Amino acid sequence: MTCRGPVIVDSGGANISSLRFALGRLGCEAPLTADPARIRAASHVFLPGVGAAAAAMQRLEESGLAGLLRELSQPVLGICLGMQLLFDASEEDGGRACLGLVPGRVARLQAAPDRPVPHMGWNLTSLAAPCPLFDGLPSAAHFYFVHSYAAPPGPHTVALADYGGEFTAAVSHGPFHGVQFHPERSGPAGARVLANFLAL
Repeated sequence: MTCRGPVIVDSGGANISSLRFALGRLGCEAPLTADPARIRAASHVFLPGVGAAAAAMQRLEESGLAGLLRELSQPVLGICLGMQLLFDASEEDGGRACLGLVPGRVARLQAAPDRPVPHMGWNLTSLAAPCPLFDGLPSAAHFYFVHSYAAPPGPHTVALADYGGEFTAAVSHGPFHGVQFHPERSGPAGARVLANFLAL
């Protein structure tokens, strides 16, 4: 497929090379940018993230991108930490306000002897509500996760996974979408999610 106009938000600290390679395999070139004008004019916006919510939000606020992201009306896809930042807040570091684009609060996963945190590896997701991100995929599919925090199921949850309890694997609220897993590392199923997002 050929697409025009998507961008990846340069929020600092995000390892985006695998995402760019995955999009390239779809015939899509998405530049990394922190330019507000370029982000505002983009057809689709990817918000990746790794690390801590507090540090990521500080970078977005200091660069002026937090306010910009809240104003966007085109499709936005948060990936991993990027999805968590879409919510009202994260309990990480004692509590941190996030972008407030999706109602809910992100919480730390509960570790157990047979269930270490961070949760790393493949896990089965199941659809909780119809969502175009998962068009063409079975109602249950495996995706690759690396995370220590997750959002509990809520009214905008569209896919669930289980790791000592159910958590939100994907969320959709207006133009804002998020996946807790890494679609760029999730083989054909992840590629389909990325292609479906670009088709929105």
